[in-house]
Amino acid sequence: MAFVAPTAEQLGLYLDLPEINGDRADLLIAQAIALCETVVKPLPDQATAVVLSAAGRAYVNPQAVSYETIGPMSVQRPQGSGGLYLTKADKSALKSLAGRGGAFTVDPTPADADPSPTYPVDDGYGPPLEYEPGWGWV
Repeated sequence: MAFVAPTAEQLGLYLDLPEINGDRADLLIAQAIALCETVVKPLPDQATAVVLSAAGRAYVNPQAVSYETIGPMSVQRPQGSGGLYLTKADKSALKSLAGRGGAFTVDPTPADADPSPTYPVDDGYGPPLEYEPGWGWV
């Protein structure tokens, strides 16, 4: 099954907004998909969560405001919490969903490799064939 892009309605549900600007949401979703495809292409089926997360950050805080005061209310957001971007966790999730990342091994030995030695074998090297008790190999 191929990746299906989330809709503006799904972004509104994700953000718990009663109303959402459909055109703006569609643009942010398309841009978030393009951003995710810089990490993994094609996107895996389950990448919807990462796309919604990136688009949601940009929808809620497009100017990357970190501190805002309106009358007696003030809000402080984490540094870098606005605009359209992927976090390190987003990139890791995309790679994991695509089956990349984690530990792996590579065996460089060819399948038709012969285990016998390829160097010349010297028959005269090593201990002689006779063993004398108390003296060892002589």
